[in-house]
Amino acid sequence: MTDLTLPATRPVNPRFSSGPCAKLPGYALDMLSDAPLGRSHRAAVGKARLKRAIDQTRKVLNIPNTHRIGIVPASDTGAVEMAMWSMLGARPVQMLAWESFGEGWVTDAVKQLKLDAKVSKAGYGEIVDFAAVDFDRDVVFTWNGTTSGVRVAPGTEIPANRAGLTICDATSAAFAMDLPWDRLDVTTFSWQKVLGGEGGHGMLVLGPRAVERLESYVPDRPLPKIFRMTKGGKLIEGIFEGETINTPSMLAVEDYLVALDWAERIGGLPALIARADANAGAVRDFIAARDWIADLAVDPATASTTSVCLQFTDPAIKDGAAFAKAVAKRLEKEGVALDIGAYRDAPPGLRIWCGSTVETADVAALMPWVEWAYRSELAAQA
Repeated sequence: MTDLTLPATRPVNPRFSSGPCAKLPGYALDMLSDAPLGRSHRAAVGKARLKRAIDQTRKVLNIPNTHRIGIVPASDTGAVEMAMWSMLGARPVQMLAWESFGEGWVTDAVKQLKLDAKVSKAGYGEIVDFAAVDFDRDVVFTWNGTTSGVRVAPGTEIPANRAGLTICDATSAAFAMDLPWDRLDVTTFSWQKVLGGEGGHGMLVLGPRAVERLESYVPDRPLPKIFRMTKGGKLIEGIFEGETINTPSMLAVEDYLVALDWAERIGGLPALIARADANAGAVRDFIAARDWIADLAVDPATASTTSVCLQFTDPAIKDGAAFAKAVAKRLEKEGVALDIGAYRDAPPGLRIWCGSTVETADVAALMPWVEWAYRSELAAQA
């Protein structure tokens, strides 16, 4: 495309936000009509809904029965901090960071918990070398960098005989990537990413080694009520059977159940992974044929299939940040892409959510519009 003609096809759903993310195809509010609103979450109907959310999560994600699954407050952030504040300090720690959320966990460990942690960092678009990670330490990392467009490469080795715990923030990976549950002692995620659920609730998955840590280690710091998972040296099992620490939104729970039901209907985790892979592939096929835009991910092996981050590479662009914002604004004004500007701490560019609730046809329809906006803004700059 060399002129500024508007593309003929528009995405049916222009929602490519990286969180909260697009609802499942065909979503309608009347799908929530069975939500037990105005009822206690401790009533039989509330407990049943919460338990079903846990059980279906296990089924869709193929989480082994050896692992506990809990619904916890404050989204993925709350789940990660529950694990860090409750478990870290028993042995040396290594923090891995390659994007803004990983950097946040470093801040928690070093400045808030004041741990003498070894910190390994990589720039945006790259990840740290897992071969150099000391798994005799407790290791905290993100599986997929929502703001940097990179993920742990499939097949990356995490040793089975590790001495430390692995604490993994998998919030933009769960339901779109295959996670090695036997190598992850603590895994966290939230509903509003790959399944397009509502915010405010986190999921905390504990393997046997994490439970052992909780029952054998008492940190030398006060723990807020919402972080406490043990009583009298024993795990509070109710948390992992639907007895939440604080009051959950039963409307949000119902919304999550609707998404889980959809995931099962379309074929479970393999189908969810295939949808995300196809979406990311549509973006990358487009940019591979153009020299003015590129993947922020340096290595294709670690390129994310959910949060695909792009950067403009045309040397004619004078101010990369202003240019990228202007392109995103043009796309939003046309109603073809909402909320696709790069994260505020990331390099300037675009971030296109390609999670499993997004339709590949919409991604394919979007990409010519990205080129139209790029050329229009370049002409305006000239």
